[in-house]
Amino acid sequence: MRGAAEERSTAPAGRAEGSPGTGEETGQGAGYGPAADAGWGQRDAVSREGDTVASVVRQWRAVHPELNTGPMEVIGRINRCSALLQQAEDAPLRRAGLSRAEFDLLGALRRTGHELTPSELARETFSSGAAVTKRLKQLTERGLIERRGDTRDRRVAHLRLTDAGRDLVDGILPEQLAYETAVLSVLAPEGQDHLAALLGDLLSRLEGRTGPVHT
Repeated sequence: MRGAAEERSTAPAGRAEGSPGTGEETGQGAGYGPAADAGWGQRDAVSREGDTVASVVRQWRAVHPELNTGPMEVIGRINRCSALLQQAEDAPLRRAGLSRAEFDLLGALRRTGHELTPSELARETFSSGAAVTKRLKQLTERGLIERRGDTRDRRVAHLRLTDAGRDLVDGILPEQLAYETAVLSVLAPEGQDHLAALLGDLLSRLEGRTGPVHT
């Protein structure tokens, strides 16, 4: 499995379909390079019948049979799964009047269990400093986060959850975990472990190569 991924590592990254959540099938995956092994276009066994990415891949193979569409098999499905999962998981956040990015900030303060500075929160949530500053202002105004000035440097703020912020995170998290458990129940436990290991390997390689993605 890993060898196959390394064979294709020269192909630039792309997406097999449109922006997450739209379901649009655009040509963003057309940048893939030539097939790394002969006869790739005939390896239909890799595709899974019945999902949208399989249809996209078949269409691109018909248009460009000389290109290696293999990365679409993985990247396209990761993107599609991510979009569909996020749509459902964001429902309790919307009910609480939170964006996912705002919940990530609250979650970082809850799971670390101690005060964090804005720059530390930016690193924890893979966000830019400017984006974190804007979100912190909104969460502070809502009474979910409170800040304490640094005694040695007045420019530095230390942030922590209020009781209301902690209760909000603790109320939302079980609902999210219950949904995730139900989604993954279609996979056997060993399949979940294998998938987690593969995604962990891919993520660690991407983070080591590109660093955090700032939003």
